[in-house]
Amino acid sequence: MDKRTVDVAIIGAGTAGMGAYRAARRYTDNLVIIEGGAYGTTCARVGCMPSKLLIAAADAAHGMDRAEVFGVTAGKVSVDGRAVMARVRRERDRFVGFVLDAVEDFPAAHRVRGQVRFLDSQRLLVDERLEIQAERVVIATGSRPHIPDALTGAGDRLIVNDDIFEWDDLPASVAVFGPGAIGLELGQALSRLGVRVRMFGVGGAVGPIRDPAVRDCALQAFNEEFPLDPDAKVNQIRRTAKGVEITFEDREQGERSETFDYVLAATGRRPNVDSLDLHKADLPLDERGAPRFDRYTMRCGDRPVFIAGDANNELPLLHEAADEGRIAGTNAGKYPEVRAGLRRTPLGVVFTDPQMATVGLSLEEVDARCRGCFAVGEVSFEDQGRSRVIGKNKGLLRVYGEQGSGLFLGAEMFGPAAEHIGHLLAWAAQQRMTVSEMLDMPFYHPVIEEGVRTALRALNHNLNIGPELVERCLDCGPGA
Repeated sequence: MDKRTVDVAIIGAGTAGMGAYRAARRYTDNLVIIEGGAYGTTCARVGCMPSKLLIAAADAAHGMDRAEVFGVTAGKVSVDGRAVMARVRRERDRFVGFVLDAVEDFPAAHRVRGQVRFLDSQRLLVDERLEIQAERVVIATGSRPHIPDALTGAGDRLIVNDDIFEWDDLPASVAVFGPGAIGLELGQALSRLGVRVRMFGVGGAVGPIRDPAVRDCALQAFNEEFPLDPDAKVNQIRRTAKGVEITFEDREQGERSETFDYVLAATGRRPNVDSLDLHKADLPLDERGAPRFDRYTMRCGDRPVFIAGDANNELPLLHEAADEGRIAGTNAGKYPEVRAGLRRTPLGVVFTDPQMATVGLSLEEVDARCRGCFAVGEVSFEDQGRSRVIGKNKGLLRVYGEQGSGLFLGAEMFGPAAEHIGHLLAWAAQQRMTVSEMLDMPFYHPVIEEGVRTALRALNHNLNIGPELVERCLDCGPGA
């Protein structure tokens, strides 16, 4: 068996792993990055990029369907499923190519292929052929779709999001299980491209939204496009000659059955740590067998082992994975000097239409922090000027602030341009701005961001800082 000694070994060449590699390499050139699967990040291959390509096609079709609102007609809209999927795969492969180019730039001596497991906290075995003695280790093995046993009755028609992007054509129907970010994005996109969609959830959640008022607004909007039951009772799922028959309880009609071409399991993801033999690494593990870690240093217990990205199952978002990889790689490279890295204000976006955004603390977290001493401001986009002009006047924004200090703490939004408004609010939260300071910023007219001002004014009044709201304030312009 071959043996090799390195300063740092990084397991996984995804977003977090490559970030860790680049950071660690600033301090040592004696390192390896080990990958057991195909090169190319989750984001590029099966995540954010291909899903947004599908959503872009759906948005184009939906825009044509709704053009009549503006007095514009273009005849019956026709969707060429094969052309849609060909573009998705073509552009997806282009994005993956960028990642492959980046990996190819790493020195060949630094790249190791194979499946890894721990022999102890500083020894790794790759494919039973190479033993690596590593002074420090970074776990960045990513995650994979989680499939509940209850869905296995769908047989060969059970798919995950990875499978969609290999389709040559669009099917006639899909049942989506899991109204989280992945399920909502793909389910709505397929629906707008002419696929019959029904969505099932458990527990009542709708995407990442935790604020009940915003959640109810989103649920109503989605149900105008396709049936979505966030707390469904499904009695049976079985493969038939015609597809997959699902028997469920309809809230109005009682028990009924529908048959679909496919069942999409969008039921969360699980970290790829179960094959690493972590018990041999002497790491503190939680009840699911995943390493416990410090989210500011990414270190696992008191061992020279760090974990980053989806593998730690905390914030499965690309920008968080990149930050965590950088922190883990820096601390692995500089070990035994270990320092806290920058953790940014939480920001999440779901690319449905309307979009969703979560910023800073959730309503529950605000309540826990402030012990009830907080206030909420909100704005509906039903009558917001710019939103009505462009025909995207659905949604609700709720903003949270601390009594006494007037500090802006967080927000949840379902509405137009949430991807942009979420960034503005996240920047304000990270700068620890008060609501009054945010209101001192410029607001142009007519823009959707004027809705943010309305919500902040309501919040400042409810914090007993600002004046009472003036209904339809014409100083701000009509419909502001």
